[in-house]
Amino acid sequence: MSRISPRRVLRRLHGIARPPVTITPPPDGVLTEWNCAITARDGTTLRANVFRPAPNSDGDLVHPDGRFPVIMCAHPYSKDVLPKKVPWGYLPPLQYRVFRQPEPITFSAWTGWEGPDPAFWVRLGFAVVVGDLRGFGTSDGVGTMLSKQEGEDYHDLIEWAGTQPWSNGRVGLLGVSYLALSQYRAAAERPPHLAAICPWEGFSDVYRDFAKPGGVSEMGFFKLWATTVGKQGRVTEDLLGEATARPELDAWWQSRMPKIEDIEVPMLVCGSFSDHLLHTRGSFEAFRRVKSDQKWLYTHRGGKWCTFYGAEAQGVQRRFFERFLCDADNGWDDEPPVRIAIHETGERPLEIRSATTWPPSDIVWTGLHLQRDGTLSDQPESREQAPSYANADGSLSYRWTVPQSVDLIGPMTLHLDVSLEGVEDTTMLAAIRLLRDGREVTFEGSYGFAGDVVTHGWLRPAHRALDQGLSTDWQPVHSHAVREPLSVGEIVPVSIALLPQATHLRAGDVLELEVRSQWLFPVNPFNGQMPARYVAEESGSTCIHLGGGHRAELRIPIA
Repeated sequence: MSRISPRRVLRRLHGIARPPVTITPPPDGVLTEWNCAITARDGTTLRANVFRPAPNSDGDLVHPDGRFPVIMCAHPYSKDVLPKKVPWGYLPPLQYRVFRQPEPITFSAWTGWEGPDPAFWVRLGFAVVVGDLRGFGTSDGVGTMLSKQEGEDYHDLIEWAGTQPWSNGRVGLLGVSYLALSQYRAAAERPPHLAAICPWEGFSDVYRDFAKPGGVSEMGFFKLWATTVGKQGRVTEDLLGEATARPELDAWWQSRMPKIEDIEVPMLVCGSFSDHLLHTRGSFEAFRRVKSDQKWLYTHRGGKWCTFYGAEAQGVQRRFFERFLCDADNGWDDEPPVRIAIHETGERPLEIRSATTWPPSDIVWTGLHLQRDGTLSDQPESREQAPSYANADGSLSYRWTVPQSVDLIGPMTLHLDVSLEGVEDTTMLAAIRLLRDGREVTFEGSYGFAGDVVTHGWLRPAHRALDQGLSTDWQPVHSHAVREPLSVGEIVPVSIALLPQATHLRAGDVLELEVRSQWLFPVNPFNGQMPARYVAEESGSTCIHLGGGHRAELRIPIA
């Protein structure tokens, strides 16, 4: 176990005691309506808070007719849970203490968890509506999380907001995490007054993106989140219990996935390279599969909340919504579809690049082949060999020395022929590290973790079957519908999808591939990626077959 430095402990304790979060008082010039009752199509009463410009305020002068474009969100976290007022100011939500914040964050005291800041939007001439989903907060009924019912309720909330006398009839959706993924459900229902959506980091496939990536059960944050949120509301089912009882992707899982192909409204989606354990994959999948001809992808590798509430991101969000909610002639139509933040370290991006597609069309997919001497080469291994590692504590590593500076932009794929000893299935984790001058270069990762690798991917070999409809030449997508355990001595091909990234490599840098069963980091708040925890195999071993016609290749995206 690696030693934790006292300096790191003190720095983390300071972040817990005094997170870099500034909460400003509610501003003047805003009309507030709390707990507005909205009747859903089945008669259930849902409730929302409304913030809109007061007469003669700055926001009111933007739209002197008194009809405002609407920014909206809806979630299960209770719209009335806001920063608590104390004698010295406001207390930030607990999450900002639990998870490290890499940059300062500022928002108003009306800002709920991961939602748009009413103070920011109202002064620009927008109305803001924050709704409680069915069964949560002050809304009536019994809810089913991640369900079609949520999408139908959100549809009805949107139609209410779009037909109020103070509304201009155009509603845009904005928010992070659940406030992003709930947008997919609502937009797939195609409410007439929905004009645009901005899902800022939100998974779109709860099985593949979060709960069971590669068929591997996440029993850290998923367990904590599902249990906590379920206790906060009135729900029809035990989400964690249902998920735990269903190792394969069956009809229940399918019913928890929005039909993102049905989304037709303009979309600005944030795809983060720093949230590989939660929202990264689903955000990029949304950009790939949403039907709308007007869609944009904004990428970054910074902190989740400091980016969302930061001046640059808010400026992009503002221009997007002013274009589609207000018909502003602001040049947005000329905005390139993809913004790519390229990093060579974990600090600020080295370069911001534009592209028309993701992955960019100029990518050269390049194969690096695993060699018996532990290197990666452009030629396959000539001699047959089967190195192995113990699933409980072993690994295999392979390195490529970068001959000249290069950018890697996109996902990666690891193709292997494998066999198992002593078990019929296991967890396989493939991780890519960047080494520079003998030291690892780390990056921002999920849950405020600053020590992340370039990218990684999982797979259980018994879940190796591909979904041919969703897979592409550059990204395997597994069906997870049927478990196919391996028999003794059986060699099977597996393709492991590694998550999107954009990384600059210098000449002389070393790219290291590690294959193992155990997760990379401990579960603690000082040098670990708390609360991430993935189920791994504690017995048997995994063999990788090289040479002799076996495929052992890492495909990387060279720009």
